[in-house]
Amino acid sequence: MAIHNRAGQPAQQSDLINVAQLTAQYYVLKPEAGNAEHAVKFGTSGHRGSAARHSFNEPHILAIAQAIAEERAKNGITGPCYVGKDTHALSEPAFISVLEVLAANGVDVIVQENNGFTPTPAVSNAILVHNKKVARWQMVS
Repeated sequence: MAIHNRAGQPAQQSDLINVAQLTAQYYVLKPEAGNAEHAVKFGTSGHRGSAARHSFNEPHILAIAQAIAEERAKNGITGPCYVGKDTHALSEPAFISVLEVLAANGVDVIVQENNGFTPTPAVSNAILVHNKKVARWQMVS
């Protein structure tokens, strides 16, 4: 693989995303049903996409969180749901969306104190410690 001519150089302004615009797109842009480019795509670490491409928008996150709440209810899971977030630009708005859905469904939620970021291994460890109560989790990344 060739090394990019700017490898090791500081990012230029044109390389950066507009976080405010991306956040607005998360809430405003709606995926089109039947459009494969707008569909939820799960990778090795969960749902991947971009609000700008209609593939990581609030309707996606609301639907996923609702499905988790419904599966928990259907299977009699009453333990807490651990919800973490990382430093990606859309983690905070997605985190809020998830909390709204889980709270509306009466799911007990455990989050990082002081609104902090949560490394995935920390969430995994918390679940292992609490596993006697059949805890479930989701990571917002």
